[in-house]
Amino acid sequence: MFLTEEKNKHLKKIATFASVGLSVGLTLMKMFAAFYTGSLAILSSLIDSLADIFASSITLIAVKYSSKPASFGHRYGYGKAESISALVQAAFIAGSGIFVLYDGICRLFEPKPMTEVGLGMVVMLISLVATIFLISFQKYVAKKTNSIAIEADSEHYSVDVITNISIIITLALVSWLKLDWIDTLTACFVALFLLSNAFKLAKRAVATLTDAELGADIRKKVCEIVMEFPFSKGIHDLRTRDLGGAYMFEFHLELDGDLPLSAAHELTELVEDNIHDAFPNAQIIIHQDPVGHEERRLDRELAK
Repeated sequence: MFLTEEKNKHLKKIATFASVGLSVGLTLMKMFAAFYTGSLAILSSLIDSLADIFASSITLIAVKYSSKPASFGHRYGYGKAESISALVQAAFIAGSGIFVLYDGICRLFEPKPMTEVGLGMVVMLISLVATIFLISFQKYVAKKTNSIAIEADSEHYSVDVITNISIIITLALVSWLKLDWIDTLTACFVALFLLSNAFKLAKRAVATLTDAELGADIRKKVCEIVMEFPFSKGIHDLRTRDLGGAYMFEFHLELDGDLPLSAAHELTELVEDNIHDAFPNAQIIIHQDPVGHEERRLDRELAK
């Protein structure tokens, strides 16, 4: 079920404010814990939370900007601002990962003992539970609104769940086995995980910004809708792209060549209405072709 544009904006706004609020709260807690325990793993999580504040703030700005209605200067709308946001997040996450990795390598040569491990475990447990609740809500919003910025934010917090669990296990092992090097090893693992996540976010953002085709399932659905009508004789040169929360469809619809222009227009409107039922926020451009008409086709050019 698709949401109205007003409900869409409202959900995204709530999700972004919740993300910023949580990241600020967790940062303050982890700062306190990192100071008292001396744990590099908690410090890595603290840096990740600082990155969360930055990333969530960027998301908040991007969602607000991308929700602006189309204008004369931006007739496709401002949706791709979310992809730019995701790209900035990826760069910041990668920078955080490199910093933690560097500090971890340094500590392998200059180990530092940990203290107040129990306090660190309590803080990380609270962080874990709060993050899981936020992710659940973000994934719900991302699914309903098709927001790449909120999905990017959710994916980053999903990494936090894994890192929080690994840090809790690390703190327990350090407390029981007195092996401080495990803390450094976990921090390096978190750093590498951050770098991997940053790459995935950047890859998807770049795909949207460079107008990559939508998934095969979406293209198939559009073709099925078009061919449901008995008057549809064919469809070719289908092009799709993500405008940032809304899809763009362009294609040639093959109709009986003897139809008057007004009749062809009315039939095309029926096709467009059905596509809008499946993809309510989509922008659609349909060019009518008489069936059997020979012309230069994009499908043939791409098949060469």
